[in-house]
Amino acid sequence: MTQPSNLKGALLGLLAMGLFAVSDIGVKFLGGGYHPFQIIFFAGVLSLPLVVLHIMADPAGGRLRPEQPRLMALRSFIVVLNGIAGTFAFASLPLAEAYAIFFTMPIFITVLSALALKEPIDLLRGVAVVAGLLGVIVALDPGQVSLRWGHAAALAAAILGAANYVIIRFSGGAERTIVLILYPMMAQLIVATLALPFVYRAMPFADLAVTGAMALAAFAGYFAIIAAYRRAPGIVVAPMQYSQIIWAAVFGALLFDEVMSLQTILGTAIIILAGLVIVARQQKAG
Repeated sequence: MTQPSNLKGALLGLLAMGLFAVSDIGVKFLGGGYHPFQIIFFAGVLSLPLVVLHIMADPAGGRLRPEQPRLMALRSFIVVLNGIAGTFAFASLPLAEAYAIFFTMPIFITVLSALALKEPIDLLRGVAVVAGLLGVIVALDPGQVSLRWGHAAALAAAILGAANYVIIRFSGGAERTIVLILYPMMAQLIVATLALPFVYRAMPFADLAVTGAMALAAFAGYFAIIAAYRRAPGIVVAPMQYSQIIWAAVFGALLFDEVMSLQTILGTAIIILAGLVIVARQQKAG
């Protein structure tokens, strides 16, 4: 792997995380006034044209039926729950607190991989797992911050996101990228459509525009992260996830009057260090 390719991979990873952060900020902006199901519904509806355009423009073609329908059904169910939990967490918590919990995903990937894929956990990764969980305690400082349902939702989203990743690894790359995107998106849209009549509130055009920007940013981010992993190894791309704490600090302060405490910064640093150790060990093992 050449250095220029690694640089491109890292830059694409940074771009993807910035795009995902834009989508997350949109969720937080809308979350105070709308139910998570309504946000998911309109984000899904506005994403569909992008999916259709991608399918039409794909020169490779190919069928849209999943190669492993049972795994796809399980993934879709997990993604639906993940979307609900993540949306609720961003709407309820300061950005920095939400990201601190979401950053534990590599830790849960390690644990779930050991349970489901029988991947061994060596001593260093085991210590990193424990350190990462302790980092969450430091970041949230339960003695000073009252834990709320938003914290539980963020933790659930981290675990569900890890489960989704492990299922994708288990499938061995059998599915096309657009198939991996399409079925969970349709599952989210169906569930949100069923719930919408019970939670709907009229949305002005400005809020619809925010939802459209969220959909575009998330869709573009997904393809950017795929392109990044195709150009550089995981040890280069995966740490780019932690750049989101910078977005959390900047946009949290500018848009939501949120200030990161020293405790949150310290705990997040511990979580990031643990995640880097896990990624490095995983890359070496692979």
